[in-house]
Amino acid sequence: MNSSQASSSLFKDRQLNFLVAVNILIVIVAMVFSHGEFGGIDNVQSMASQLPEVGLLALGIMLSMISGNGGIDLSGVGLANLAGMVAALIVPHYVSGDDSPVLYTSLFVVITLGIGLLGGLLNGAIIAYLGLTPILCTLGTQLVFTGIAVVLSNGASVHVDYVDQLSAIGNGTFFQIPIQFLIFVGALLVIGWILRHRPFGLKLFLMGTNPKAAVYAGIPRARMLIGTYIMCGVLASIAGLISTSHTSSAKWDYGNSYLLIAILIAVMGGVNPAGGYGRVLCVLFSATVLQLLSSLFNLLGVSQFFGDCAWGFLLLASLAFAGNVRVPFRLPGRKTPTKTSASPPR
Repeated sequence: MNSSQASSSLFKDRQLNFLVAVNILIVIVAMVFSHGEFGGIDNVQSMASQLPEVGLLALGIMLSMISGNGGIDLSGVGLANLAGMVAALIVPHYVSGDDSPVLYTSLFVVITLGIGLLGGLLNGAIIAYLGLTPILCTLGTQLVFTGIAVVLSNGASVHVDYVDQLSAIGNGTFFQIPIQFLIFVGALLVIGWILRHRPFGLKLFLMGTNPKAAVYAGIPRARMLIGTYIMCGVLASIAGLISTSHTSSAKWDYGNSYLLIAILIAVMGGVNPAGGYGRVLCVLFSATVLQLLSSLFNLLGVSQFFGDCAWGFLLLASLAFAGNVRVPFRLPGRKTPTKTSASPPR
């Protein structure tokens, strides 16, 4: 695909155009009403540091939705909290943060991501081999993960030793950019590359678009589902790592409201709940819309209840504006089909 074709495809995506326009409009209004304070470095850094946790969960929601069959991962928040809590409980028994800060941080990261991988593997295996509906399965595992976290901590917050290297993940900056935001951008690029340029992505979109055709095409459904939910679990554990390192603690009920916000971001980003369509770029701009609005209301002292109302209005407006318009999917070296029902993100 040449640059002109890419530009034409970009501007034909009404969902993306709507989200970009809303982002620009909010920034302009915010700058006017705040007399430029909204664009200050402190406020921008604050927004960039708040976005990654819910944004990573929204990426997991997007992947599960694309897979089809009522796919939606409701276990992300519970798994994120459990991953951070298990690492906080285990690591101090083997490594001292004062004596070996780098080893402490490395082990903490490995355990957190490992718990996320195992949780995603559990979700994928149950859905693939027991045939449970994903939304019901992940609702059950959400309760299991949360219950385990409550038992391990007796319902209390678990303290995490302060280590500079670990704290930097959730509080540090790199050239004035929050490190957690860079991690989020890295996750976006990796997921976008997998969905757009790897066979796994094409198979996932085809499986979500037409499950029966995917079976006849020889796509290994069980392996695809397990791989998809493993990615969802790892994304959730990264969110848990960021939250734990940011607050220096882990608690079973941290971020309970994030689940609905993550679903809102995915749906407003144009992800098809029935499967087969989703764009990483749209999910990114959908997340920034909510973050910009939230920061604007906080800056102006507007009640968050009004913010929830505004989010609902934006969701309805995005659905009404974009409808079912989808950007045609182009295979490398082939002409664009006139009609299609599925398209991978860019």
